[in-house]
Amino acid sequence: MPRVVVFDEFGGPDVMRVVEEPVVEPSADEVRVRIEAFAVNPLDRMMRSGTSPTPVPLPHARLGVEGTGVVDALGSRVTGLETGEPVILTAVPDAHVRGSYAEYTTVPASRVVPRPAGLGVTEAAAIWVAYSTAYGALVEKAGMRPGDHVLITAASGGVGRAAIRIARQIGAVPLALTRHTAKKDELLAAGAVAVVATDREDVVEAVRHHTGGAGADIVLDVVMGPGQRELLKAARPGGTLVAAGFLDPRPTPYPAGTLTIVGYRSFEHTLDPVVVKRMAAFLNAGVRLGTLRPALGKVFPFDGIAEAHRHLEKGLHAGKKIVVTVQDAPGPGDRAPRGGAPRRMGDSSP
Repeated sequence: MPRVVVFDEFGGPDVMRVVEEPVVEPSADEVRVRIEAFAVNPLDRMMRSGTSPTPVPLPHARLGVEGTGVVDALGSRVTGLETGEPVILTAVPDAHVRGSYAEYTTVPASRVVPRPAGLGVTEAAAIWVAYSTAYGALVEKAGMRPGDHVLITAASGGVGRAAIRIARQIGAVPLALTRHTAKKDELLAAGAVAVVATDREDVVEAVRHHTGGAGADIVLDVVMGPGQRELLKAARPGGTLVAAGFLDPRPTPYPAGTLTIVGYRSFEHTLDPVVVKRMAAFLNAGVRLGTLRPALGKVFPFDGIAEAHRHLEKGLHAGKKIVVTVQDAPGPGDRAPRGGAPRRMGDSSP
């Protein structure tokens, strides 16, 4: 039977185990996806360790909010997709039930989009969460326009790198914020117009310098915590700060002022099919132009999932996406080679 990663208690990477489970048949409006690869995200670590913002029911919880594969079976009412079609998962809000750390998962048909031509499997597995988050926060929420100066925190992380590239594609001016001067060259190569390193520079002074004294039009804060005070000072009056992360668990002050401060969580857009269509079109254009690509780190095999999580926890990925490949995924029901094309559920034809 196909394999899936589950955990029965909260803790370190070793609480995860690989088990075999029967495949689930898709309901009328669902598709079953044979997963080819998935990415490891900070939210996965939080769910596994018991620090997730939302409760995770135990035992036998699954993991994984990102992945790519091919459509393996279609529900009877699904249109616009074909079996064998490569797709990307766009949202798995109930990852504890149908997470992508598996050889198969079943999701609503509205939760997949065709995989952009030109993306390899490992790239496709790692591109959606970071780019949809950055796009949703900057374009949909903050209304980023050409010429806007955009200050991006945790710029060397997955969302930060995606935000830099998206800003460049829009015609905005990305200013990368990092704690380490050693990362300057890498972030400039990634597309940042300027890099502010807090180990040697004052954030407010540096941002004022790079914006001609005006301050940033948009601040993307994926860190939060007390450091947000300096970000608010670095923004121009009337600017926008998008609070889109949770890397610093300390309380975040929200002082009164002339800035617009908005919260952002990716599911508010990735569950909206109209916005997802815009995201997919933007991503396809960027892939076609060669401007949108994920920064890939180490690739692990399926049986190396615990080591992949240890790699994340130790910070060895250096902000690049960790990918796990799912090789030799079995056919539905057993581990024997598949003898034919999957059928649409409800079809009676042989």
